[in-house]
Amino acid sequence: MSRKKIRTQTELARRMGITKNQLSVILSEKYDPIKSSTMQLCDALAVPLEDILIVKDEKQDDYCAQLELDFGGLAKKDAYIDTSQVRPNRSFKVLELFAGAGGLALGLSRAGFNAVGLVEIDHDCCETLRYNRPNWNVIEQDIVKVAEQGIRTFLREEDWDIDLLSGGYPCQAFSYSGKKLGLNDVRGTMFYYFADILQDLKPKMFLVENVRGLLSHDNGRTLQTMVNVFTEVGYKVTYKVLNAVDYNVAQKRERLVIVGVRDDYEGITFGYPKPSENRLVLRDVLQDVPESEGIEYSEKKKRVLELVPPGGCWRDLPEEIAKEYMGKSYYSSGGRTGIARRIAWDEPCLTLTCSPAQKQTERCHPEETRPFTVREYARIQSFPDDWHFCGSVYSKYRQIGNAVPVNFAEFIGLAIVNCLNQMTNLEATKTIEVVAV
Repeated sequence: MSRKKIRTQTELARRMGITKNQLSVILSEKYDPIKSSTMQLCDALAVPLEDILIVKDEKQDDYCAQLELDFGGLAKKDAYIDTSQVRPNRSFKVLELFAGAGGLALGLSRAGFNAVGLVEIDHDCCETLRYNRPNWNVIEQDIVKVAEQGIRTFLREEDWDIDLLSGGYPCQAFSYSGKKLGLNDVRGTMFYYFADILQDLKPKMFLVENVRGLLSHDNGRTLQTMVNVFTEVGYKVTYKVLNAVDYNVAQKRERLVIVGVRDDYEGITFGYPKPSENRLVLRDVLQDVPESEGIEYSEKKKRVLELVPPGGCWRDLPEEIAKEYMGKSYYSSGGRTGIARRIAWDEPCLTLTCSPAQKQTERCHPEETRPFTVREYARIQSFPDDWHFCGSVYSKYRQIGNAVPVNFAEFIGLAIVNCLNQMTNLEATKTIEVVAV
């Protein structure tokens, strides 16, 4: 510092383009920029750190993007389709598993799907679905029992022939030792029951929405196993990470979207929806929000967040307060910008969690020092104001936080409708050819 005539750490931080808090972390005796697991790798291989470091080229894809290419996910921008003019050429039927509070179901309904059944085990979610859509066939049951009894038991016979099976099963790892990992090898996982019902009903298409982490879960083997099983059942599979903020949702929310087309429909391929031209921010969706219940911060947390400006986070706190508030996390690597975060009006919200006051994943209101209310949460997830949520206030937050954003679901639904329209036209052409013969 003396050689560069830098007198204080504040001045050094300014020259580096970081905050004084960030500099303090770097200069701390506890700070280690190399993860302990990396050093353990060096010790096990008896090699110096330099031997395992890779200088990344700017053109190199990140790990997840490479997995998409390796496993068949779409990579080209021209693979997207414009859904703005897509309309269903007939009423399409969808069965949804792991339905939650209805974000995906409502979006698909707007795209032109008729829900013939929604399987969900959570009672509050089922009450939410029944309250908002009394005509929906809500199947409040454990998916395991549904699969064991047979899904057809819960549907009208005329609804056995569905166009789409949708849902977002929990991500689980499998045991790989000595197994081919066909459908029977993943028995006992939530994925198995989705695939089992898929095999039973053989709809024209299926849709899975899941967290981005599934792409790299267990070094990609979990997803590859799922793709293998879907292929074995009889589907051409594509998948891609999409961000809800690109589809009329004022929230950065990355999700892995997996779509399958039954492989007897030759020449039919699925294209993901083209992102919307305008990106919404918080100001766009939090105007005239109806009054609703909401939880409050503890007095201690409130005093801390009052020091954070809109768009700011823990980095904007005085150093000693940041250290006390974050504890050991203060010395961790990574940006951690979700900690003590106050959202600004002119930015999309960060991904909503199941609790707006969850420790170290705060989503504070831009002006008031409080979490978002239930109805504000719902607006950010693009639910309409008349979509009522049942249960306690904590249950409502959980239902909304777990949901697929409605507008996001509608875009995906329209892309699927575009594919189903092609199938319908293909079937009509074959019928005409048979009649002509």
